[in-house]
Amino acid sequence: MMALVVHLKKVSHLRGKGDRIAKVSFRGLPLCSRVAENCGDVAHFNETFRWPIASRLDENEMLEIQVFNYSKVFSNRLVGTFCMVLQKVAEEGHLELTDTLIDENNTSIKTSVTIEIRYQAMDGSTGTWIDGEFLEVPDDRDGVFAFETDSLLSGQSHGSGTSHGRSLHGSIPTFRKAGKGVFSAMKLGKIKNSKDDHKRDEPAVLDMEDLDRKAKRLAGTLEPDTISLASVTAVTTNVSNKRSKPDIKMEPGSGRPVDYQISITVVEARQLIGLNMDPVVCVEVGDDKKYTSMKESTNCPYYNEYFVFDFHVPPDVLFDKIIKLSVIHSKNLLRSGTLVGTFKMDVGTVYFQPEHQFYHKWAILSDPDDITAGCKGYVKCDIAVVGKGDNIKTPHKANETDEDDIEGNLLLPEGIPAERQWARFYVKIYRAEGLPKMNTTIMANVKKAFIGENRDLVDPYVQVQFAGQKGKTSVQKSSYEPIWNEQIVFTELFPPLCKRIKVQIRDSDKVNDVAIGTHFIDLRKISNDGDKGFLPTLGPAWVNMYGSTRQYTLMDEHQDLNEGIGEGVSFRARLLVSVAVEILDTTSPEIISSSDVQVEGVSNISESATGKMEEFFLFGSFLEATMVDRKIGDKPITFEITIGNYGNQIDGVSKSPAAKKKKKDGENEEDENELILNSSEDEAEEEGDLVSVSTTPLMKPVITDRNYFHLPYFEKKPCVYIKSWWQDQRRRLYNSNIMDKIADKLEEGLNDVQEIIKTEKAFPERRLRGVLEELSVGCSRFVALANKDVNLAGRTKLDRERLKSCMRELDSMGQQAKQLRTQVKKNTVKDRLKLAQSFLQRLRFLADEPQHSIPDVFIWMMSNNKRIAYARIPSKDILYSTVEEETGKDCGKVKAAFLKLPGKKSFGPAGWTVQAKLELYLWLGVNRQRKDFLSGLPNGFEEVKAVEGGPGFLSLPPLSLVYSMKQVFQLRAHMYQARSLFAADSSGLSDPFARVFFSTHSQVTEVLSETLCPTWDQLLVFDDVELFGEASELREDPPIIVVEIYDQDTVGKAEFIGRTFAKPTIKMCDEHYGPPRFPPQLEYFQIYRGNCTAGELLAAFELLQIPFDSEEIRRALIAVHDFAVPKIKIGQGGKADLPPIEGSTDSERGPILPVPLGIRPVLSRYRIEVLFWGLRDLKRINLAQVDRPRVDIECAGRGVQSALIQNYKKNPNFSTLVKWFEVDLPENELLHPPLNIRVVDCRAFGRYILVGTHAVSSLRRFIYSPPDKTSNNWASAGDVIVNLDTEPQIRKMDTVVKLDAMSDAVVKVDMTEEESDKEKKKKKKKKKGGLDEEEETDERVLDWWSKYFASIETLKEALRTQEAAHAEAEEREDLEIAAEVAGSKIKEKSREKKGVKDKKKGQPPESSEKQPLKAKVDELVVFNKELESEFGNFEDWLHTFNLYRGKAGDDDEHALDDDRIVGRFKGSLCMYKLPLSEEITREAGYDPNMGMFQSIPHNDPINVLVRIYVVRATDLHPADINGKADPYIVIRLGKTEVKDKENYISKQLNPVFGKSFDIEATFPMESMLTVSVYDWDLVGTDDLIGETKIDLENRFYSKFRATCGISSSYSVHGYNIWRDPMKPTQILTRLCKEGKIDGPHYGPGGKVKVANRIFTGPTEIEDENGLKKQTEEHLALTVLNHWEEIPRVGCKLVPEHVETRPLLNPDKPGIEQGRIEMWVDMFPSDMPAPGPALDISPRKPKRYELRVIIWNTDEVILEDDDYFTGEKSSDIFVRGWLKGQQEDKQDTDVHYHSLTGEGNFNWRFVFPFEYLVAEEKIVISKKESMFSWDETEYKIPPRLTLQVWDADHFSADDFLGAIELDLNRFPRGAKTAKQCSLDMIRNEHELPTISIFKQKRVKGWWPFVARDENDEMELTGKVEAELHLVTAEEAEKSPVGLGRNEPDPLEKPNRPDTSLMWFLGPLKSIRYFIWHNYRWLILKALGLILLLLMLGLFLYSIPGYLVKKLLGA
Repeated sequence: MMALVVHLKKVSHLRGKGDRIAKVSFRGLPLCSRVAENCGDVAHFNETFRWPIASRLDENEMLEIQVFNYSKVFSNRLVGTFCMVLQKVAEEGHLELTDTLIDENNTSIKTSVTIEIRYQAMDGSTGTWIDGEFLEVPDDRDGVFAFETDSLLSGQSHGSGTSHGRSLHGSIPTFRKAGKGVFSAMKLGKIKNSKDDHKRDEPAVLDMEDLDRKAKRLAGTLEPDTISLASVTAVTTNVSNKRSKPDIKMEPGSGRPVDYQISITVVEARQLIGLNMDPVVCVEVGDDKKYTSMKESTNCPYYNEYFVFDFHVPPDVLFDKIIKLSVIHSKNLLRSGTLVGTFKMDVGTVYFQPEHQFYHKWAILSDPDDITAGCKGYVKCDIAVVGKGDNIKTPHKANETDEDDIEGNLLLPEGIPAERQWARFYVKIYRAEGLPKMNTTIMANVKKAFIGENRDLVDPYVQVQFAGQKGKTSVQKSSYEPIWNEQIVFTELFPPLCKRIKVQIRDSDKVNDVAIGTHFIDLRKISNDGDKGFLPTLGPAWVNMYGSTRQYTLMDEHQDLNEGIGEGVSFRARLLVSVAVEILDTTSPEIISSSDVQVEGVSNISESATGKMEEFFLFGSFLEATMVDRKIGDKPITFEITIGNYGNQIDGVSKSPAAKKKKKDGENEEDENELILNSSEDEAEEEGDLVSVSTTPLMKPVITDRNYFHLPYFEKKPCVYIKSWWQDQRRRLYNSNIMDKIADKLEEGLNDVQEIIKTEKAFPERRLRGVLEELSVGCSRFVALANKDVNLAGRTKLDRERLKSCMRELDSMGQQAKQLRTQVKKNTVKDRLKLAQSFLQRLRFLADEPQHSIPDVFIWMMSNNKRIAYARIPSKDILYSTVEEETGKDCGKVKAAFLKLPGKKSFGPAGWTVQAKLELYLWLGVNRQRKDFLSGLPNGFEEVKAVEGGPGFLSLPPLSLVYSMKQVFQLRAHMYQARSLFAADSSGLSDPFARVFFSTHSQVTEVLSETLCPTWDQLLVFDDVELFGEASELREDPPIIVVEIYDQDTVGKAEFIGRTFAKPTIKMCDEHYGPPRFPPQLEYFQIYRGNCTAGELLAAFELLQIPFDSEEIRRALIAVHDFAVPKIKIGQGGKADLPPIEGSTDSERGPILPVPLGIRPVLSRYRIEVLFWGLRDLKRINLAQVDRPRVDIECAGRGVQSALIQNYKKNPNFSTLVKWFEVDLPENELLHPPLNIRVVDCRAFGRYILVGTHAVSSLRRFIYSPPDKTSNNWASAGDVIVNLDTEPQIRKMDTVVKLDAMSDAVVKVDMTEEESDKEKKKKKKKKKGGLDEEEETDERVLDWWSKYFASIETLKEALRTQEAAHAEAEEREDLEIAAEVAGSKIKEKSREKKGVKDKKKGQPPESSEKQPLKAKVDELVVFNKELESEFGNFEDWLHTFNLYRGKAGDDDEHALDDDRIVGRFKGSLCMYKLPLSEEITREAGYDPNMGMFQSIPHNDPINVLVRIYVVRATDLHPADINGKADPYIVIRLGKTEVKDKENYISKQLNPVFGKSFDIEATFPMESMLTVSVYDWDLVGTDDLIGETKIDLENRFYSKFRATCGISSSYSVHGYNIWRDPMKPTQILTRLCKEGKIDGPHYGPGGKVKVANRIFTGPTEIEDENGLKKQTEEHLALTVLNHWEEIPRVGCKLVPEHVETRPLLNPDKPGIEQGRIEMWVDMFPSDMPAPGPALDISPRKPKRYELRVIIWNTDEVILEDDDYFTGEKSSDIFVRGWLKGQQEDKQDTDVHYHSLTGEGNFNWRFVFPFEYLVAEEKIVISKKESMFSWDETEYKIPPRLTLQVWDADHFSADDFLGAIELDLNRFPRGAKTAKQCSLDMIRNEHELPTISIFKQKRVKGWWPFVARDENDEMELTGKVEAELHLVTAEEAEKSPVGLGRNEPDPLEKPNRPDTSLMWFLGPLKSIRYFIWHNYRWLILKALGLILLLLMLGLFLYSIPGYLVKKLLGA
């Protein structure tokens, strides 16, 4: 056995006199010394500490000794710390030394410590704990006498429940002689194991009289960093060692359907493989398909089409859906087309991207049927997944210009390589066990009668789904334990973009197959993509499947659970699977090229492959069952515990005999081991016959109160135990447990830190340092423990790899935490906290073990043999290990379990009510380690066994425990108040009361009517609460208190509002009731309703022990300990000893006790002033309109009422503006009660009706702080000169500003400035000193849009620098973490900070030298959000409070609150402590009636001209079937409605409106402006797409001056004309007057002085005629633009701007339906009238004509073979069109029979088009189809396509090649055909480009290209063309003809004679084609024919001739 022993001798050179205590820590386990009392400069401790250790001492491990000045009352103060690395000890085993300590600041102090360390490493050390090791009896040194009785140590004394060697020091009581009470020593009866967690108590300090144990534990034994606060819910601080934390959130989160919207934009496709195709893109999400339109004959179609898919499903279901993009070639109505390629990704991948989206990314297409082929093309798209409440920000990435760089913008998540390889995924399915029956037994019985065989009632098969493909195994007919041995092979790209493999066992059925159970394999958990990572691998391992309960019903209501949706409520089956991945080498010839799913057989695997079978033992004891729902309270109840199918008595399936036999064999082997292990205890013989008992006896519940019952267990606690057999894979769970524990500790620490920050307590950084320290210790501990590389049978590859990667991760995490700890400073706490939270997520991810072993444990409450409610406990949480860290967090502890209804029943209100609350003790472990299974129970019980007598009697587990020890307590619940409760009544309020449950008792507070913030101020006293167990343990570990808050209804039962948990502070009868623990402090407890928060409760709970009289104590002691105890005298018994309860002082409240003084908060006097401005938008109440409303303000029982509004319709403002009231409020701001605002309507006959209410939960923002006179904002002596850039902010206008239809408020620009600059330099070089083509932009050309685009550019640049700065900051953070070197770090920091600052100032510094190149454009500010969010909702003095009425919706996080708003109250609050200082009231012009609200305008009605400018809308939600919308604008203000219906924009989702609307309105009656976008429909009503609401009144009165934006420069004419009727000088004068500031004083030399600030600026202005005049306007404007620098009154004034507002649709709450860019100007009527509105109408496209002359072609490939000669030739013609206008394509004539590929044409194409210069888009208007009502406008990039074809007479023409030229940037043509090559296309990016819009005329040679079968580009010809661009006017002046026609005809081409058409000149063509080539052949042929003719004639005539000759010779 290994151990580390430290002998602490003495500490010397201490200062002063006092008590000292030392704490020695090793491996995170601190031990405390005794207190050295009253010692001077030397403290002699002379104590030995010993740590038994399970793993070798690592030389990097640390020993830490801390010395404290000890205090009984206050927390201990640290003197110093000594740390040493145990390297030397590890090597030599022994060390003595004296060394100095260091203090908190790490500086050395004089105090020194003397120690001796020994380390013994024994051979053959097994790494297990030997129990006897701990039974070290303390020596009698200190006068401690020890009882050492065998009876206590042997296993016989079951009386106290102490089995053999069960705790450190056994149960030896140690008493102090020094006259201390025996009682206090008895309380310590059970001393903790030193192997316990270090939060537990240390056995060293025993005098417990008045020492507050908890405070000592928190302060003394831990460094101040690690002290845990009692945080918001006291339960989160788990001080306990016998209880585990309950989880407060009740409702299952998963499985509940939510709204999602998936939007996909298909922008374009490129490089599609195939010749002359007509591509269509199909977008598929799950089973929904949508298609784009078809683009004809192009390989790079441009679509820009937007698709939206709406879903209402649970998140998991959605995230598993596959998004599939496929490109299909030539699809039409009749045929489905051929697939070019597809791309697949699951929705989850998109959702977990930053911003939940991919933006402008290229998806790589691959062909699933031919995996050997490469990429089939690219599709550029945006994909976004929006859930409720997510808002999508369209990113403006810096790389807009590189969007054509496909490789750099692939649609792949971070870290996935661009080149993905094909891989095979092998999912092997071996066998399954424990399937439920899936058919009725009736049929089976019939069968049995006929056939006489008994069949298993299930026909299972396994279906595996992955990446949108499914594979199935064969069906195994009727088998509960089917064996398949098959593998399903998927072929998919690796790494796949689909995260989960779904494995489902299904039951094959003739009618329909149903799922039996589902398991998801998460690929991220079974692989690791790091450089030392591994491919996905799993198993072979068993996976457990959970689902609905096992009994078979025809219609299973919980069928969803079997599909894997929601939390399974019962074990269904387990399946043996393995997963492997093999990367394919696609070049090898024998590969199968299709990616279809294959199913193959595999060989069987051996039994032991998944681990050795072990017998496990599960023990449970029910200590308490309370809060049983009253519906089931009338029948007897039993509880059943199951693990797998073991213990399941109703519907577990009986094991087949074979399995039983197998188990038996296994058992016998084990029994032999048992004999060796436990030879002392004779249990082995009996072991075989242990029968499991899995249910508690039936028992009828007893009533607790109206809602709940409890089971009367009292002192007799029923137990259950189950034996089960599983593969022994505990190691997996152990590792997982260690990580979970580290994570739990980290989470608790982080919650604490957040709590400290939230409550603004001191030193959050210390606590965070402590948390990080704990984390790094925990991590190194994990590495040490996990390293016990046990070669277990059945360790899979994944086990080994996972272990390695977990160790690596935790190791590095520990290192990072250490470094992070050194960097935690006061100002960096929040950032560091974020990082620590990322650690937490990582830990949770790692701790989740993908390979299961032991199934989870289910606890079912059964009534009437039906399953009612359940709790599911993961088996790892209760698994026992001999090593503390590896034990599950609930093992051997009392756990509060809340039972809930199964499946969908637990959604909504049913899920919030508790079905039952159990106090439960569970222990699960290997049977042979079972002897300790009772050790965690509260002491003082006797076991009741099943059978009496018998040799093995002792070894049987108990059937029940009987407690002989009970303690009596009084619980005091101080219920002070609750806030922000949930509104449960239709009035929008609740009538809340609280019900407090403790053990089997419950009490209620009084009901307070109509409030959401009840202050009960009530003390509930529970007398005679009996708790079982030893007093000391209860003190440590009281049961939890449950507080439920209800809403009282007059009829029906009270409605549940929410629930919270708390732990009481405990006082034992011998403790003093006084500080620091008593009286307890009020704390906030978070109230939950399901998973949502529903308010907070402010309360305190104390549990006070009621003393017994002495005789009882004596008896109890004797009963427990069998030894005589001298008579002890302890004061008078009974309640007299308890602190007194003050009687109720309040006569009205009758018997209700108030919260006592020491606990309730300290109050002081505050004055609250209320500004009553007006009420707005009050809805009708019970159909009647509100006419005479009044506002009542109430806070802490005091309040004030507003004046009555006499006629709400005429004037909804109040006549009296300010009122105040005084109230006593707590000093502590956090305890301030909420302030309630209630609006009532005064009806006739004195009736009042509540209209609505609002609760201001925190008054902090309204606390008045007097201005600080000393700050420089007031009066500084000298004048301050404000440095300004003399040049107002002006932008260089790039002529290329491109507004992309998809962009959102922001426009893409194709070049950043630097680039365009480089381009220009290049061009200059190329042109050898030619002219620079860039002309200065003419002032006349500039319009409002130029300004807008330039501003958008600036916005994007700002975003970019921000992003860069952000990235840099992050990088710096990483560097800091990585760089240990402190010195270099600081330098780096300052350097980088400078860089970032420069960047933030605006454009990068280089831009200055480029200015001459660009025209100057004045800019406005484009906000990519609402103006309100930029200026604090314009609530600088006027706040808007929403009034609520009606029940709150139960949807997540109150998403439906908008429906409950019944109006708004406008006003403000100001609170301050009395008395207030005099200075304020003395100020000049102080109006006492207005209080703190000085200088506030009158609220009389005022007439205003409101001018609304709507620029454009982006990303609208499609409203029509075709995926488009026809938007138009509707504006409503008060009763005025402006509909712009006739100007709807056809089929556009990004319409540019460019409109302004004027409306006259009267504030306050008409102040809410609604701008809506509707969709125009030909028939039926128009649909609302979305709307945005703007509160104009707040803007109008705001000091930010939002009436009319202030522009950056002043001009009197042109596009930047000044819009405001008041000139800047007038505005400035007025502001100075209102703010009581001195100024403005204009001085010579362009200076102006305001207050004490001096500004400079230009003083001349040019009018239309170019004359210069003197003016002060520029100066005034400069001041206005820097108004925030003016002292005291300064604030940023609203600049000239465009704001981007989200459009929302009430039917789809929370999901953005698009955005609208707009701004509003307001001009009061009493001012001079404003000028005419700005013209922002959209730019009209300019008409151009592009003339393309095709002169010649060359080297065109020859396609045809000649009929006669086989010679190659081609009949060439050229076709051309402008993209988007395919139907207007034009062809040249044909050059026939070209033998060399040369063609001569001299043919002119003429393409007229409309073009938007600013956006670089061609505008096309055309009808979409024959049925379209009107033309649709498209904007597409200007691209000219030229193709070369080979003409065929009878078959289709053959496509030879093409080139596409982007008219804005295309390569310059080559001078000669020779110089023209493929490189012009290949290296397009590197070559200089030209724009036809600048050059006007270009001539040259360009290559034609096509792709061959290997997808390589090949040159298929060259064309000499001339492009000439003319405007429409020029075209009219000099018209030209098409082809070679008049006017300006081209001459005929000089073609060789061969190029003729044969049927036009047959003779000629015969002469050319035949005579030329074949004349000799023809002559020979003719000769031959003559010869043959002669021969024929000869043969013909010779017979006659012969006859003649012969006869008639």
